[in-house]
Amino acid sequence: MPVDSSVGGVVLAGGYSTRFGDADKSIAELEGTPMIRRVADRIAAVTDDVVVNCRSEQKEPIADALSGANATIRFAIDPIPDRGPVAGIHAGLEECDREYAAVVACDMPFVDPALLETLLDRARGRDGAVVELEAGWLQTTQAVYRTDAMARACAATIGEEDNRVVAALEKIDWVSVPEASLEGISEKTFESIDTQEALDDAERRI
Repeated sequence: MPVDSSVGGVVLAGGYSTRFGDADKSIAELEGTPMIRRVADRIAAVTDDVVVNCRSEQKEPIADALSGANATIRFAIDPIPDRGPVAGIHAGLEECDREYAAVVACDMPFVDPALLETLLDRARGRDGAVVELEAGWLQTTQAVYRTDAMARACAATIGEEDNRVVAALEKIDWVSVPEASLEGISEKTFESIDTQEALDDAERRI
């Protein structure tokens, strides 16, 4: 599928990955390829510009892991480490200079580019498109947002008592996309690998 000049990519990698153990899950290898490289290359199917949000000490190893990636890689370093997804999304969007951004967590190596295309199409004329999973909760870290609107919403949410991504969504005009309405999308797209056990299981299934 052709890249779209109106959309950029943001990969969220700044968390401390406490459930994963001592290693940084973003650069943990899945069948020989760092997870963050898998995510970046899949996002590169829809955009040629990818911003990685991470902590300062992660930049060098992540840059090594992304060497030769299929998109231009830029970094948005957290000014204060590990303040949660809202802060990470804000930092990444502040660095993104496209109208929309496909935002994906680094531990979702099976993200389907076709889903990002679908969400971008649904987001046109709005401030975002987010999948509502069949379990009832919103998949906010594999979504498409209008860059400026969501950056402002995240900035306003960071200092609030409720600083979840869903609280930021209340400040923008977004559309819900029911998971049941998605057709032709890989069932693995939302699989999150946040433990060593999950990584081992994914290795066995590839």
